[in-house]
Amino acid sequence: MAQSRVAVVTGASRGIGRATAIALADAGFDVAVLARTQHEGTAIDDSDSGQGRALPGSLESTAAEIESRGQRALPLVADLLDRPSLTKAVDQALSELGRIDVLVNNAVHTGAGSMLRFVDTSIEQFETKVQANYLAPLVLIKAVLPSMLQRGGGTIVTVTSHTATNDPPAPVGNGGWGLAYAASKGAVHRVAGILAVELGDRGITAYNLDPGNVATERMAVNAGDLGLGAYRAAPPTAPAAAIAWLVSNTGEVPNGSTVKGLRLVLERGLHPDWRG
Repeated sequence: MAQSRVAVVTGASRGIGRATAIALADAGFDVAVLARTQHEGTAIDDSDSGQGRALPGSLESTAAEIESRGQRALPLVADLLDRPSLTKAVDQALSELGRIDVLVNNAVHTGAGSMLRFVDTSIEQFETKVQANYLAPLVLIKAVLPSMLQRGGGTIVTVTSHTATNDPPAPVGNGGWGLAYAASKGAVHRVAGILAVELGDRGITAYNLDPGNVATERMAVNAGDLGLGAYRAAPPTAPAAAIAWLVSNTGEVPNGSTVKGLRLVLERGLHPDWRG
């Protein structure tokens, strides 16, 4: 019996990460899921407007969904600001699942600083966003690459952001976003193209996945306070469907590309239209 392909998905306790892990399980992958929240009912919203609200989602619930689809799940507690936890998680995934075919860098730092105006953002908050949203994905890529190269290839998908390449339409609080978050996403946005140029001939494919306007659990709770919500948002299952298709159809998209997730699923009929 052939071994299932294996994916590692970060930020998989809720939102796009959770939906992606489940979509990959539906596509036949065993999935190692990484996040901070291990048990249901223990997560709180630590974002700028979160006010300590409770958040749904956990590694245990995502793992249960994967296993209900007949695939193996490996829940691993890890933190973007704790580099040893990231490398340990990759080592454990390789040890217990035997291989890594796909890495989905989805997790972002959710703490204070993402949705603050420049004058209200400390240098320490800028530094934290870079550490978590740019350098942590590099730590994970460095960790998975040796086994991918040894096997002759692998796929790395980085969930990027509209904020990485565009200016906000208005200040924070009126529909815009903070520089700390945008700058860190702009930095990680540059990774896929470089990996494609340097490692494409060794079997590595790398993509940016721009998820578009998505109503994650956190965004649904905080949209009003942030001045967001003027446009109908897609569910997390939409960009997840794009990622699951992309990693199984790498030959159809140029290596190093930035893929607009919502456009892809609508054009290819991969997900029901949410705009109605």
